[in-house]
Amino acid sequence: MDTALILDVDGTLVDTTYHHAIAWYRAFDEIGVVVPVWRLHRAIGMGGDQLVAAVAGDEVEQAHGERLRELWKSEADRLLPEIRAFDGAVDLLDAARTTRFAVVLASSGKPDHVDHYLDLIGGRERAHAWLSSADVSETKPHPDLVEAAWRQAGTTHAIMVGDSVWDCDAARRTGVPAVAVRTGGFGVDELTDHGARAVYEDLSELRRALPDLADLATAVEAR
Repeated sequence: MDTALILDVDGTLVDTTYHHAIAWYRAFDEIGVVVPVWRLHRAIGMGGDQLVAAVAGDEVEQAHGERLRELWKSEADRLLPEIRAFDGAVDLLDAARTTRFAVVLASSGKPDHVDHYLDLIGGRERAHAWLSSADVSETKPHPDLVEAAWRQAGTTHAIMVGDSVWDCDAARRTGVPAVAVRTGGFGVDELTDHGARAVYEDLSELRRALPDLADLATAVEAR
């Protein structure tokens, strides 16, 4: 296993993107700030430490950031029972192990949410390691999470799989090639413009392409 397959979780392996957008909308509404859901959707994939300022500005972050993240967490907790794994998520993880990747699940989500997602996909049995927002100081699009996942794998090569432009940005800043799936609602051109080397319609198409992904992996030595 000389190549790490770093897999985003939210929006890539489990269907959470629009649940998160609604949870954020309700959180902002609670403090009297209206952010259109479409704008929130465009920011999903960032961690909560990045999202508030990105969609509402630095002043809202400074005045209400911590409270908004608390409100979002409460709303997201209520939606958690509705979350489902995407079709093909378990098959992808099993195939990745067969292809001899070191699979690392790297999520910007809260630790308890990630625990729930791991239950949905049997992640503890199928992954080499997993990380959440608690394991880094800054979440995507900052590179910290991808860098930490690569270190956990301890491999010479790595490749990132995500569903958002923020995943691609984090990978690029780490020097790791990225591919993407359409499950987060981003367009092909957007994802490739942010560095995705290939874009797949769903996890089944990605699984069939696994043998090709090792060829895209960087030759930079693990850190």
